[in-house]
Amino acid sequence: MLYSETIAPRPNLFIPWLLSRVHVTIDEELVLLEDTFRRLKIEFDIYFAGGAKKPPVDTESRVQSLIRRNLENSRLTFPQRFRLNAVAQRYSVFSDLWRRKNRIKDEGYRRPEDTLLGVGGFGHLEQKSGPQAPAPGDPEPESFLIFTSDVIEVVALYEAVVRAREAVGQPLGAFDSFAAFVQNKSQQIRSQFNCQAVEYTVVVKAGQVQLKARARKDF
Repeated sequence: MLYSETIAPRPNLFIPWLLSRVHVTIDEELVLLEDTFRRLKIEFDIYFAGGAKKPPVDTESRVQSLIRRNLENSRLTFPQRFRLNAVAQRYSVFSDLWRRKNRIKDEGYRRPEDTLLGVGGFGHLEQKSGPQAPAPGDPEPESFLIFTSDVIEVVALYEAVVRAREAVGQPLGAFDSFAAFVQNKSQQIRSQFNCQAVEYTVVVKAGQVQLKARARKDF
């Protein structure tokens, strides 16, 4: 019998199996959770962009296991529990987003608001089918409307910024900090101009990505 058959656990059971045999502190588990969650987001990005055939089920199972394990731990200090809850809340938001994007990927767009999720390779907003000839000079600007503080509305805008930055070789920022910036900026514009919607436009000029925002009172 092979060594892997007698000793090594299945992939989705690896983290609990490892933690049960090695003394790991709570802080080390939280670091592992944060690192695994970051990896999960990257793997889902690759999957929805068409770079992987299957969703990262094993990595998501490890994140769920680490969250459950620590939520049941009564020895967590207040800072540790605050840190755990922050990751758990972020996972809850992204988990809902991934389910919705996966449904769109499997079934195609059914409602106009589904295009806000912009699943790469599956009918992105204003994307035309068939091969596209490269446009001379800078690409055409992309515009997106933000109506609420729901983080899901920011996803399509973020993906447009990522595509633009990748095209010009600029470093990519984290989604969490980008979403917080957009939500804060949108709230400021709504309060200042008494509007319901904020339009963001991704513009590339002379190899630099710019993000422009303006109030929309026609909604």
